[in-house]
Amino acid sequence: MPSDPGADPGAAPLPTAARDEASRRLLTAEILAVGTEITAGETRDTNSAEIARWLTDEGVTVVRMTALPDRFDQVRAGFAAALERADLVVSTGGLGPTPDDLTREAIAACWGERPAVDPALERWLRGLWARRGVPFPEMNVKQAWLIPSATALSNDHGTAPGWWVDRPDGRIAVALPGPPREMRPMWSERVVGRLRERGLGRATVVRTYRLAGIGESQVADMLGEELLRIPNPEVATYARADAVDVRISAVAEEDDDGRPGRSAEELVDETEARVLAELGPYVWGRGTETWADAIGRRLGHLGWTLATSETNTGGTLVTLLGAARWLRLAESIALDVDAATDETALRASARSVRERGRSDVGLAVVVGAAGRDTAVHVAVAGPGGVHVEEHLAFLGGQQGRSRAALLAAAVLLARLRSEAQDEDLATPR
Repeated sequence: MPSDPGADPGAAPLPTAARDEASRRLLTAEILAVGTEITAGETRDTNSAEIARWLTDEGVTVVRMTALPDRFDQVRAGFAAALERADLVVSTGGLGPTPDDLTREAIAACWGERPAVDPALERWLRGLWARRGVPFPEMNVKQAWLIPSATALSNDHGTAPGWWVDRPDGRIAVALPGPPREMRPMWSERVVGRLRERGLGRATVVRTYRLAGIGESQVADMLGEELLRIPNPEVATYARADAVDVRISAVAEEDDDGRPGRSAEELVDETEARVLAELGPYVWGRGTETWADAIGRRLGHLGWTLATSETNTGGTLVTLLGAARWLRLAESIALDVDAATDETALRASARSVRERGRSDVGLAVVVGAAGRDTAVHVAVAGPGGVHVEEHLAFLGGQQGRSRAALLAAAVLLARLRSEAQDEDLATPR
C-alpha cells in the first residue's frame, strides 16, 4: 500500500526537507498506548514493554510509557507533551476506522496539518475487500489518510497502515496498530531499519546475571546504595519469578567537548568485577538464560540425562524445566505427607526414578506444609551416590510449590556444577 504504486513506503527515503533537519540523534523515547480498552483494564498492554525493551537494547532511554483513552483531547495532549520531552515518540493503537480511533487526528492537530485521503492507500484498501468479494465500508477510507509530514508504513497483516512522521526539529513520531500480530512485523520490517539509519541511541554494553538463594533486598544491601545510584554504568536489580536479576549497562564516556573517555566495555568490566565479588556464589545464569537452559548446558557437557520425581508440587518442577530431550522421565505424585519426610525413602525415590528413566541423574523432590511455609526435601542420585538437602520455602500453597521447584533446580544445578567445572558462571566474559 505505498503512496507511490509499486514502492515500499517502509523503505522510502526521507523527503529532502526532513533529511536537512535530521541531525538530531534519537537518544530518548516515549511510548504511548492508545485505547480505552487498556485504560479500562480490559486489555493488557504488552506492546509498550516489547518496544521499550528493544529501544533500551539499542541504547535509547525510554523516559515514559503512557496509556491514553480514546479521547481526542487526551491523545493530542499526550503526543504534544511527549514530543516536547523525547526525540522519538512511538504509539500503538487508535489507527482503526471507527470514530473513536483518534491517533491520526491527534498527530495532525499537533502538527497543525489536515489529513487527506491518499489515492494509492485508498486503492489498496478497496482492493482488500474486492479480493474477498465483500462490499467496502466507506468508514474505512479513514485508514487511507495521510498528512504532508507523514509517510505510510505498510501493514501486511491488517487494514491499518502505520505512520512515520517527521518534525522540522528532527524529532520523529511513529504510529503503529494496536494488535500485536500487526504491530510486531510493522515495527521490525518497516520501522527498525529507518530508525537505525536515522541515528538511534548510543552504543551500549549490557550484562545481566541471574541469582538464586538470595532476595532482592539482600542483593541491594550487599551492592550498596552508592553503586546502585551511579548513572553510568547503571546497576539495577529486578525480582523475577524465577530469579533475582542484576543488570549492568553502560555507554561510552565523553567529556564536555565530546572527546572519548573509557569505553562502555571497560566501564561494565570494572563494575562487573565489583558485583561478582559480592554476588558470584549466587549466580546461576546470564542474560535471558532459564533454569532449563542452565541445567541442560551442564548435562550436555557431561553427556548425561535426567529423570525427575516430584511429590505434592503440583508439577511445578516439570513446568519449570519444560520439554527437553535430556529429560527422559518426569513424574508428579500427590501423596499425604508431612514436612518430616523420611530421608531413606527420599534417597530411594531418587535412585528409583533414575533407574526407571534409564538416566544418569535422578532428582526427587517432596514438599510438605511447615506452618505458613513449605518444607522442601531434595535428593539427587548420580553416578557418585545420592546427595540430600532440606530447605524451607517462603509461604505455602502455590507460591510455596513454585519456590520449591526453584530450590530443587538450584540444588540439582549445584551438583552438576560440582561434577563439571568446565566454566565458572561467576567469571566475566
